[in-house]
Amino acid sequence: MKLSEIKKQLSTLENVTFQLPNGTYVPEHFHVTEVGLITKNFIDCGGKVRNETVVNFQLWDANDFEHRLKPKKLLDIITLSEKVLGIEDHEIEVEYQAETIGKYDLGFNGKDFTLLNKQTACLAEDACGIPQEKQKTKLSEIPTQTNSCTPGGGCC
Repeated sequence: MKLSEIKKQLSTLENVTFQLPNGTYVPEHFHVTEVGLITKNFIDCGGKVRNETVVNFQLWDANDFEHRLKPKKLLDIITLSEKVLGIEDHEIEVEYQAETIGKYDLGFNGKDFTLLNKQTACLAEDACGIPQEKQKTKLSEIPTQTNSCTPGGGCC
């Protein structure tokens, strides 16, 4: 989800909720402790230089049980971050700590923002030497030939 998309969704909501991949929710008294811009410069395994820029939200489960972040307040935080940090319309990455700090992509299911598991991948498959996966075919789907030998057919 891009920054413009979360701003659009926030303008229609009464509450801000984040659902984890396992179906549970970030406690409703969470804080957004950071909105930032992260640029990652790296070389992939094929030697190609790459860069990636994301808007980062950090969620924190505080002991402030009376706290409830409202959509307008989060919009204000985003607006200030755009102005001060020069943030543009990038994809959002969310950090949230359970056992360790997890990084998630962000989705929306019509009611809740959803934290989506991120996946690693080889970015240079053509240069990496990893063989492509062979297409699997069921034997029952292979067409049979009408002129093939059959047991007792005398063709062998």
